[in-house]
Amino acid sequence: MKVIMVCTEKLPVPPIRGGAIQTYIAGIADILGRHHELTILGTSDPTLPKDEMVRNARYVRVDGQGVFEIYAREVAAFLSANNYDVIHVFNRPRMVPIIREVCPNARIILSMHNDMFDPVKIGQAEAARAVAETERIITISDYVGRVIASLYPEAANKLRTIYSGVNLETFVPVDGSKTAQKIRQELRATHNLGNKQVILFVGRLTPKKGADILVRAMNELRSYHSNIALVLVGGSWYGENKISDYAAYVRSLANRSPVPVITTGFVPADQIHHWFWAGDVFVCPSQWEEPLARVHYEAMAAGLPFVTTKRGGNAEVIIGGNGLLVEQPEDPLAFAAQLKQLLSSRDLQRQMGRSGRQLAEQRFTWDRVARDVLDVWNNRDR
Repeated sequence: MKVIMVCTEKLPVPPIRGGAIQTYIAGIADILGRHHELTILGTSDPTLPKDEMVRNARYVRVDGQGVFEIYAREVAAFLSANNYDVIHVFNRPRMVPIIREVCPNARIILSMHNDMFDPVKIGQAEAARAVAETERIITISDYVGRVIASLYPEAANKLRTIYSGVNLETFVPVDGSKTAQKIRQELRATHNLGNKQVILFVGRLTPKKGADILVRAMNELRSYHSNIALVLVGGSWYGENKISDYAAYVRSLANRSPVPVITTGFVPADQIHHWFWAGDVFVCPSQWEEPLARVHYEAMAAGLPFVTTKRGGNAEVIIGGNGLLVEQPEDPLAFAAQLKQLLSSRDLQRQMGRSGRQLAEQRFTWDRVARDVLDVWNNRDR
């Protein structure tokens, strides 16, 4: 079959500027391209060619980065001139009616990675038509599917959860790699972390990601564990190091923290795993109804125990003792309590880390994600 995956207008593929959707597509594209004639349509970037073949997939990039209306016109123009059997749209239900107008006979699959069916983001009639014109709606967590079904009950029988994946060769436990151990030592030396137990955050510095809550938790945690440090990896926006008001606020909190707090700014996608090697415990302090943050998969693959919040789909990856759940995400003391437990026992950390790595190997490989997507494309998932 001829298949095209239509990315969002936000960021390019591959994820040179980050992005969970872009990482997802890049993770499975080569595998999918072995089975079908695959094109990936995304937004342009000055560092990437407009049209190229990379291993088993063709990448086409059009104008309109960051502006849905311009990007949608470019997508429609490209699809008008090219025929595809399956059009797989990512996270843009608004794109579905537009595509149907120019591709009346194609099968349309929709992958949902967050709350783009929210009435604030799409009108009811437009959303209902998107559901009607879509053969299957893939979601990255059961939570996302439940929200869509609550808004549009007619979508219920079209929903299929396909959890994301992680590169198990890039994200590896530090104990099993001399390269990882060397990089861990270098990063720790560069940032004066020494032999401290490092609490790691990876994500954008925005209020909904909750870095400020985590920094404030250090005030309480310091009373129980003196030899600790917090590392905040990420900038205020994808691919940028601009200091937003919130990022400045987090840094001011960090400057007053009783424990060392390192803020790295934006780190390129191909270097993120280095920080997982430098860390000991991972924390995802999401304050919003997070669909299911992919950093959990990266932490598990790297063999790190994690603490996450009872928000959205995050709790769905706590399986078999690989992580701890914070049920009051707005409360720094709730994070301190769970971290106190983890930091008190290296054996517990290792046990949870091993459990997470095993889970990543069993359930969260890109091969498994690709197989599940292929089942949808090949119509075998019903």
